[in-house]
Amino acid sequence: MKTTWCLFTSGLGHHRIQLVGKMDAILQMNEDETFRDFLQDDFDVKAHTNHVMQTMAISDQLSKLAEGISLLDKELHSQVAAHHSDLLSQATGIETLDGVLQMMHTRIQALQAAVDRIKSKLVEPYNKVVARTAQLRRLQETCDLLRRIIRILYLSKRLHGQLQGGAREITKAAQSLNELDYLYHGIDLSGIEVIEEDTLFIKKARKNVDSQAQRMLEQGMETHNQTQVATALQVFHNLGCLKETVNKVVEGCKETLQKNIQDALNVKSTQSQTKSGPGRASMPLPGNTAAFRATLWTNLEKLMDQIYSACGQVQHLQKVLSKKRDPVTHICFIEELQKDNQASILQSFWESGTSILQREFSVAAENSTFIRQAFEGEYPKLLRLYNELWKRLQQYSSNLVTPASDVIVDVKDKGMFEQMKDSDYSPEKAFKSSIKAFENAYLSRSLSRLFDPINLVFPTGGTTPPSQDEVNGIAKTIASELSVASVDHGLSIVVARNVAKTVQLFAAKSEQLLSTDGEASQVIAPPSSGQQRNVAVVNSLYNFHQLICSQVNSMVNCPEQAVSAIQSALLDIVSLMANAIKPLLNSVLDSIEAIILTMHSEDFKSGAKESPENPCSLYMKELQGFIARVQAEYLTPFECTDFVIQTVHPIACQAVELFVRHASLIRPLGDGGKMRLAGDFAQMELAVTPLCKRVSDLGKPYKLLRSFRPLLFQTSEHIANSPALGDIIPHSTALHFLFARAPSEMKSPHELAGWSVSRYSQWLDEHTSEKERLALLRGTLEAYVQAVRSRQGKEFAPTYPIMLDILQKGSQHIGM
Repeated sequence: MKTTWCLFTSGLGHHRIQLVGKMDAILQMNEDETFRDFLQDDFDVKAHTNHVMQTMAISDQLSKLAEGISLLDKELHSQVAAHHSDLLSQATGIETLDGVLQMMHTRIQALQAAVDRIKSKLVEPYNKVVARTAQLRRLQETCDLLRRIIRILYLSKRLHGQLQGGAREITKAAQSLNELDYLYHGIDLSGIEVIEEDTLFIKKARKNVDSQAQRMLEQGMETHNQTQVATALQVFHNLGCLKETVNKVVEGCKETLQKNIQDALNVKSTQSQTKSGPGRASMPLPGNTAAFRATLWTNLEKLMDQIYSACGQVQHLQKVLSKKRDPVTHICFIEELQKDNQASILQSFWESGTSILQREFSVAAENSTFIRQAFEGEYPKLLRLYNELWKRLQQYSSNLVTPASDVIVDVKDKGMFEQMKDSDYSPEKAFKSSIKAFENAYLSRSLSRLFDPINLVFPTGGTTPPSQDEVNGIAKTIASELSVASVDHGLSIVVARNVAKTVQLFAAKSEQLLSTDGEASQVIAPPSSGQQRNVAVVNSLYNFHQLICSQVNSMVNCPEQAVSAIQSALLDIVSLMANAIKPLLNSVLDSIEAIILTMHSEDFKSGAKESPENPCSLYMKELQGFIARVQAEYLTPFECTDFVIQTVHPIACQAVELFVRHASLIRPLGDGGKMRLAGDFAQMELAVTPLCKRVSDLGKPYKLLRSFRPLLFQTSEHIANSPALGDIIPHSTALHFLFARAPSEMKSPHELAGWSVSRYSQWLDEHTSEKERLALLRGTLEAYVQAVRSRQGKEFAPTYPIMLDILQKGSQHIGM
């Protein structure tokens, strides 16, 4: 059944009526414009009333409302009549519910009365328990207070006797004070007359014991007395302030160190040597710069001693802490300090000290130009002070305790900073980092001092190398820088690298003076101006190289890296000297080859008989004269004799090899020619003598020259079986020589190819492999076989099988 609410307004107000059942009255009212507004959910009485008063007649509206009320009354009567039985049953239910509620109210009142009776029985015992508990608590507090007072009185009396015992009883006094501190802790004992005097006495006694232990600790650290330090530490341990005291002592050492550093860098105290102005750094008076620096270095030497002393005290303190154990708990003091995983007191002090050094030195250099100039200009002196201090610090031996053991392990001769090496922290690097900025400035100035003399002796546009005196001056500058840097291995290495750059700069400047055009390589006329300048440059390089080498040889105590750096740079000098001579030597070799090549223009078929006046061929005379002139005019001016001999050594070897090559290619070669060629072999040794100290120094080419000469007069069979064949005389050379004994039908390789002897010699230079040369000779012999077969010859030349045998031996020798 649908439920609808009807809102209507009367003179007494507005009412909402639920209509259940038929909807005829509602539908009728909904169709009426007057009643339609009353059915809206957002109906506003005041707004509707104002609207009616403004737009409609009041009497008409009232009659209309009376009509609506009548309609609603009818509908209500109809609804009540339709649901009469239901309404009666609901009214009966309401009476029943009222009876149930009355009964529940009665029972609730009974329950409340029972609760009140139980409460009256519990409250009184509870209050008594609370009172007795409070009395018991106060009684316990009173007993505890009495026990404390009794113990305080007893300990105070014992403390009197312990203080009278002096230093011998100071640790016991500290233990008593520690217990008294526990008794006073957490409770207010003020106002108790029986212990007032004892309380004052205890406070004074604690100050007295603390001051005595502090003095004992300071004296023990200064004199390195382990007994005093151990006793003082035991006192502070008993007082319960060991960690705080140790930290305070270390912090005091740091503060003292900082003050010492500031005093050392504060040269204003020497008022007679300095003057100060507002906002400006200390300035030495004119003429007093030397005295200013002397005062500064004296202060720094004193500072190094102070740092050494401070480190010694802290190291001694740590040593005692590592040894000392509490006699009651047997715990090692150093373990107790390191419970929080903090670094050792020595490392902590060193890290802070190096940080203070770096900061104070930086501030001093910023505030004083003269301090900065002193440190930058005389950095090796400052570094020497640091190194000497570091060596002194390394002399300490550290007696360490194994933490997990009761046994003291005494480690002898162990550096005081050894324990820091287990981490990434480097104590020496941290120490020297405080002067790193001065090192960089010094190295920059050092490099400038090294470069300036070279730039001075090599002016822009200059064409002459430096004189001997100027080279000596450069070498002295290098020697001075190396000598000053020898105070430290690290500095020596860096300065040596600067020296290497200096050597490279000298080489680069010298290279710009070299003549590289055709004038530098001519060997026909006397030495040209360009060649003379090259000689002067090479001599200058040689003298410079010798002076620097002597410096390197004297670097006995320097690190290997420093020596290697300079030696590597000196290789550039040697390479440049070789490159300067190379164009001349190339021309000399070309001329020697051209002269040797002319032997093919002479007649060796019959040959002229030798005489004392004519011991050799014309080309050999020319060759001897040319080499002698080269030695006298072109090589003698070089002062580096050994270097020149070493450089022309390959020229002499190639000259001998070219001579033997072309001698093996002479064709035809008669008996008279053999005699004259044998004489040329002997004269060849004399010809190359100016290019070496001894001809025997040429090695394998000399053996080739000596071994080939007897082949001129041996049979082909002897040549094929010669023990020198293969190892000394190449198989290809022997085959070239046997072509001269073959009939004209067996052409030489260059004849078969249509080449000149010069072109063939060039081919041999380009194909140095014996394998390639034998392959060409094999083709030549195969061409001869084809020629014989083409003319239907019956037999080969007698030398052919011998040459074929040599060819096979050569192929086997090289693994073809």
